[in-house]
Amino acid sequence: MRAFQVTGFDAPPSITDVPQPVPAQGEVLLRIKACGVNFADMLMAKGKYQDTPAPPFTLGMEVCGIVEGHGPGTTQPAIGTRVSVFGGQGGMAEYGVFPADLCRPVPDAMPDDIAAGFQVAYGTSHLALTRRARLQAGQTLLVLGAAGGVGLTAVEIGKALGATVIAVARGADKLAVAQAAGADHLIDSDAGDLKAALKALAKQIGGIDVVYDPVGGDAFKAALSSCNPEARVIVIGFASGDIPQIPANILLVKNIDVIGFYWGNYLKFAPDALTDSLAELMEMFTQGRLKPHISDTLPLDRAAEGLELIASRKSTGKVVITP
Repeated sequence: MRAFQVTGFDAPPSITDVPQPVPAQGEVLLRIKACGVNFADMLMAKGKYQDTPAPPFTLGMEVCGIVEGHGPGTTQPAIGTRVSVFGGQGGMAEYGVFPADLCRPVPDAMPDDIAAGFQVAYGTSHLALTRRARLQAGQTLLVLGAAGGVGLTAVEIGKALGATVIAVARGADKLAVAQAAGADHLIDSDAGDLKAALKALAKQIGGIDVVYDPVGGDAFKAALSSCNPEARVIVIGFASGDIPQIPANILLVKNIDVIGFYWGNYLKFAPDALTDSLAELMEMFTQGRLKPHISDTLPLDRAAEGLELIASRKSTGKVVITP
């Protein structure tokens, strides 16, 4: 079968012919229908992600596929079941093996490409905003990188939770995508002084209660300066490439919480939190309350292009690979 593999961190990933994998005990074999691309895939290809396996390995953290085989002693999900799964790797291929207990049946109304890119982005935003940020209806949520893979879901979920949402993104086209997802206020991060723009808007609407930050760098610093007392700043990632140093004096004076969030780690210490969150998100989708946005769907031969779309920030919402 074909797989998009990292064979070493000194060379770019490439399409490779490899044996079809065989499921071990507790695993299922999936015929992969679609694979969501994440910022972490790009980092993993360079050996810079916290959970990077040793080469060679196949990229692709989350997939939708059809169960075609079981490992020894494994009977569920049944053969022919369409499932989504966060496996951490192995998704950008024609087949893959994944833990059976992580596979979740996909609603009939959810297409393969949406199911493949749903868990990480929506799961990250939902659990971060509800469990960690404690976002309440009537509060104001600032989303940085608001047209990106996770940022756009934060806009949508924040609005669904009853918050007033401020979207910060680069350029009119990306802001239009964020507005369509429910953003109430729009700020172009390329249009000038972001810190001044945030302060002016915060003064107008009564400040910012929660900041959702997958960007880091100067955007983090600008957001921090506009927070209300007892605001919560959720650190999701550092797409800017700049990990900010946090000025503890501002946290002290304004009683601000800066809170880290890594969705994948909940599989290790609180898997029930992920299960409950994803069940709620699936129900929201079924009810028509969530409208996932995919900007690019590419065949496996163009998987490298998918990574570049993420790296260059040219995509909006999700990028999906379809083997």
